[in-house]
Amino acid sequence: MDWNFPLSAAGGRVIKISILIAFGLAWLADIAVLTTRTPDPFGSPTTWLPVLVTGPLIALAALGMPRLCSLAGRVIGAVTISLALTVWCLIDPTFAVAWWGALETCGLLYLVVRTTAHNWRPAHAIACTVALGVTVLMLPLRIRSWDAFVAGGYFLTMVLAVCVALGCGVRGLEARRERAVRDVRQAERLALARDLHDLVAHHMTGIIVQANAALAIKTTAPDKVDPILRTIVRSGAETLESMRRLVRVLREENHTALRRGDLLTELADLVSAHSAHCADGSDEAPARLDATAAARTARLSPEAELSVQRLVQEALTNVRRHAPGARITVHLDAGRAWMQVTVTNTAPHHKAAPPAGGRGGFGLVGLRERVEALDGTLSAGALPHGGWQVQAAFPLEAVADDTLQEVRSKQ
Repeated sequence: MDWNFPLSAAGGRVIKISILIAFGLAWLADIAVLTTRTPDPFGSPTTWLPVLVTGPLIALAALGMPRLCSLAGRVIGAVTISLALTVWCLIDPTFAVAWWGALETCGLLYLVVRTTAHNWRPAHAIACTVALGVTVLMLPLRIRSWDAFVAGGYFLTMVLAVCVALGCGVRGLEARRERAVRDVRQAERLALARDLHDLVAHHMTGIIVQANAALAIKTTAPDKVDPILRTIVRSGAETLESMRRLVRVLREENHTALRRGDLLTELADLVSAHSAHCADGSDEAPARLDATAAARTARLSPEAELSVQRLVQEALTNVRRHAPGARITVHLDAGRAWMQVTVTNTAPHHKAAPPAGGRGGFGLVGLRERVEALDGTLSAGALPHGGWQVQAAFPLEAVADDTLQEVRSKQ
């Protein structure tokens, strides 16, 4: 399916199985009509083609097969073969079937829902929907009876109107969800810009202080000027790296930045606060923080440190809301170029009540936007034992060190 509704895996399977059952029952009805109500089922090709050829082909197109073909291509193919068979039935005088094809009708109606709901331009959606609607309304002509055409056309018009309305509703839901996702991403970009602004201001203040100190002691203690200049080079490189990602500046009065080097302390405070909030009287803590030796000595950029804090904070909040009683492990590890942050929780002790305000489903969208803005990666998903895992990788800071080496090589 082309839709991206936040359905669970079980919900998606139920929908697919229901559609397959409906198509299967429609095909059985076609076969029953072909074998019981037709004197010579295989006397004319137009008698068995709707049941054995066009019906299954259009059903496969409605289900998204072949996958290499686009939805527009599948619509064109379904309309072409259905209209060709209808015209052939009108021309062939030996046509004697008493039914135009239930499976083919279901497939065309399902394509109407999909084309109406698809997120292409309105003119394109209207053209495909009109073509499918005309094809559906012409199906009763295969019986070559005016009464059958009037009665069948009346029924199919009502069903067609319901399918178009359903498709428009799905299209509206998809449009609202896409707008909500864009709003979340934009809000996360603005929050990241505010964080970067605070960090850049912090670095620039340090650079100015160091430069003033160098000016003050250059005559009395010239041997101490060189270390100060190297510190200024490092701070300047860090500031340039932050400025590279800064797109817009928007700062709120009540917003504070994370102090450099306080990442593990801040994460420990978050984990401790979560444990205190979710303490259940058992000996095992509800949450614990594990950091390898490499992670403790690894150097992240200031904005990456803040993003790690936000990721862990969001993960702990989600566990409290959706998996009460679950045990959480926050694990930090580092390699030569990346730091990995993994937040894993066990299965909840009992099913959580729906949180106030509903389940928006946009928290991971904002986190992904923040992590990818820092050239990192984010993945999240369910675990086999019923828990959940969020894993992110952040690049380690190397810009400042590379700049220092470049400066020293020129000296």
